[in-house]
Amino acid sequence: MTGSAGAGPKSGGHSVRHALIVRGGWEGHAPVTTTELFRADLSARGFDVTVAEDLDVYCDEALLSRTDLVVQCWSQGTLTERQCAGLLAAVHAGTGFAGWHGGVIATFEHSREYLRMVGGLFLFHPEQFVEYDVRIEPAYADHPIVAGIGDFTVHTEQYWMLTDSLSHTLASTVISASDGGHGTLPVTMPVVWTRKWGAGKIFVSAIGHRLDDLRQPAVRALTGRGLVWASR
Repeated sequence: MTGSAGAGPKSGGHSVRHALIVRGGWEGHAPVTTTELFRADLSARGFDVTVAEDLDVYCDEALLSRTDLVVQCWSQGTLTERQCAGLLAAVHAGTGFAGWHGGVIATFEHSREYLRMVGGLFLFHPEQFVEYDVRIEPAYADHPIVAGIGDFTVHTEQYWMLTDSLSHTLASTVISASDGGHGTLPVTMPVVWTRKWGAGKIFVSAIGHRLDDLRQPAVRALTGRGLVWASR
């Protein structure tokens, strides 16, 4: 573990906020390089950032209790019951939780409570990368995560997920029948959403298979804003 998440100094009369980046799992989602991109952004915004590369950090109740934001990038992993309980308790008490792509919704598939917290589970994507439109939902166009960001296009994996109606979908996409392989009609799928878990705020984006995906201006902007929004 690197960094510090202690009581922290004061800055401009305000308490420093503490972020915990938890990264690892399948290397195909580049957990180190992608989180370093946003680690720099968080530090620039005044966060004291700690990095953990072991899921046992979710058993550290003292650390989590003083953490304002957990940024997770851990694909295809397994949470123990104790790790899952520790994370969920911290978020329920007010620690924010945020992440993108497989690091949050293609992982821990056997931890049902974790999946209920994040509100989504990856099921499928077309074998090849596809170009698809991301539509900002008009009802949330003024939300601080997407305000001023118009509809945009990406060329990457298009995630089909199981989701529920407790999420606030800020942006969505349409999966064509030919790509979805499910009947003859297109399917609308969320891309960016927020939700609550107790007192904690959740931010999820389905975009982020590659570092270049996250560097795209619209994606980087909404992802960076989403991390900050989710913070306690």
